[in-house]
Amino acid sequence: MTSPDYLFTLLGAGALGAAVLPRLVARRPLSLPLVFLVCGVALQLLPMPLPMPEIDPVADRTWVEHVTEICVVISLMGAGLALNRPFGRRRWQGTWRQLGVTMPLTIAAVGLLAWGLLDWPPVAALLLAAVLAPTDPVLASEVRVGAPTDSEHDEDEVRFTLTSEAGLNDGLAFPFVLAAVALAAAGGRPTGDGIAHWALVEVLYKCAVGVSAGLAVGTLLGWLFFRAGRRAMRLSEHREGFVAIGATFLAYGVTELLHGYGFVAVFVTACRIRRAERAHGYHRVLHDFVEQVERLLTAVLLFLLGVFVAQGGLASLTWQGAVVGLLLLLAVRPLTAWAAQFGTSAGPRERVVIAFFGIRGIGSLFYLAHALGTPGFGVPAERLWAVVTFTVLASVVLHGVSATPVISRLDRLRAHRARAGSTKPEPDEDEVAGERL
Repeated sequence: MTSPDYLFTLLGAGALGAAVLPRLVARRPLSLPLVFLVCGVALQLLPMPLPMPEIDPVADRTWVEHVTEICVVISLMGAGLALNRPFGRRRWQGTWRQLGVTMPLTIAAVGLLAWGLLDWPPVAALLLAAVLAPTDPVLASEVRVGAPTDSEHDEDEVRFTLTSEAGLNDGLAFPFVLAAVALAAAGGRPTGDGIAHWALVEVLYKCAVGVSAGLAVGTLLGWLFFRAGRRAMRLSEHREGFVAIGATFLAYGVTELLHGYGFVAVFVTACRIRRAERAHGYHRVLHDFVEQVERLLTAVLLFLLGVFVAQGGLASLTWQGAVVGLLLLLAVRPLTAWAAQFGTSAGPRERVVIAFFGIRGIGSLFYLAHALGTPGFGVPAERLWAVVTFTVLASVVLHGVSATPVISRLDRLRAHRARAGSTKPEPDEDEVAGERL
């Protein structure tokens, strides 16, 4: 049994590590999640075993669901606050392609792989496909946009598309997860009434509520932060970063009470707050605080994931399950995302990078824990956890190692082209980001 004193020691060391490690691994083929994942595995496998907590996501499903839920909603607020580019149909063209083309094709392909290669029943295949649908750039910070700035044009297409895609597909995967849950509850037999209810309620109503609640809460908070009549109420003048957590939980809680998609609402709320006063420095304060909390939660969860793997979390994994996960990362996502980007403003190299970095992470763990609250999928929960855990593990390693060298290479190419085409001695950030590769 793990003692409280030992847990305090681990948490203290982890918090300090989360503060120091990003600077130590900067510009190296490593990422913070990868380091903590390896630490979790290594400490569990020491010759003299330490009193590590027993990780069982099946028995502790509710605990896993809520901890990962908190991490996801906080990361969505951070993503929305970081985006400088104003919302628009043409400006976000690459994002819409990822959501409208890549995501449905990925769900269909992974579902067919699970049905054919794993011989799982359709309801379990759909669940696996839906759970692995959302992307998660939190696990490779090099591929997401940085802190908020005053400029609307200093975000390169790769970072913007990957960040905005993850900000929205974390919520838009919910209808597909709930479709699998509804099928499981109905014994795997879809009905006309069930399909109509799914389309009207789970897709249209809940998405509309998520967007509407996000806009409403974001508008209210934007006024409160920047335009309230009384100075004591204008929170932007007090520079308190923890307000971002309040905004996150308010948007999420209100939307869930209205039976909408809280993940969508949190991201929309963050984008609406940015729009209220785009160039204000308070956005940087909010973003930095959220990023710190997110970094700490991610470090803890990836450490525990490493412990779970070392304790035998992949014991139920078959070679077919591993192949499905690798095909998703190395073939399905790259091909569908690459094809979806034709006709967008991204250049050929940028399309390849956007397609490759379909990172799977905390969102997939949340969705699986949430869905397994309903029985009837026809596959043992341990097998589902093994395939999803392996896919996240492979993504953390693959994308964590490759993100820094790949993105650094693109940055150097952009800077070189901008210098060659600029009349100034040194091009500004907007000129560099505007280069298409």
